[in-house]
Amino acid sequence: MAFTVPPPRTPSPVPVPPAEAVARWYERELGWATAAGPPVQLPTGLRFDVLELPADAGSVLLGRYGRTGPVAVAGRRMRLLVAAGSADELPGLLDWLEWGGIGLDLTAVGAGGRITAPAPLGAPVPQGAARWLRPPEPGREVEPSLPALAPVGRCAGPGGGGGTPDLARLVDTAASACHRARLLRASARTHRPTTHRTSAQPLAFS
Repeated sequence: MAFTVPPPRTPSPVPVPPAEAVARWYERELGWATAAGPPVQLPTGLRFDVLELPADAGSVLLGRYGRTGPVAVAGRRMRLLVAAGSADELPGLLDWLEWGGIGLDLTAVGAGGRITAPAPLGAPVPQGAARWLRPPEPGREVEPSLPALAPVGRCAGPGGGGGTPDLARLVDTAASACHRARLLRASARTHRPTTHRTSAQPLAFS
């Protein structure tokens, strides 16, 4: 009797929560507005704006600040929720912090924008899909936890409740992390080992 080798098993796809269930979770548990999907979108500029930067730079930022407000990651981009209106302040802040005109890959999404909603807490997350690193807390208002500009006349300090950093400090650290990450990536490309091809040389006999 011939023995047949079974074909290799392919990994089962991670089930994706239905768009209706995702939208319901955000609306009921967090009280956030959603935009129809799929994928479900979260409008920015209403209760929060989003500061977006490369994930490697974002990891440095999170290591610096234990509390930042909610943070999500989608692919190679990290998204930090900040106070509504912060997106309009970003260009001026970068100039004031002497980061203006430098290609940092640091952007913000504000009024009229949208981001893909990360998977709700406890739901399976397909590979590469948006997910929460520092999730929002159901049943609690998000605004007090968000980095915001310090009031005029005060020194930069905590921007929200729970010890979150002032927006200016957060942006300065984010800009520094983005600049350093860009230099490290450029250095890695420069020093990447290359394979040198040598053509075969005929043997010479005297």
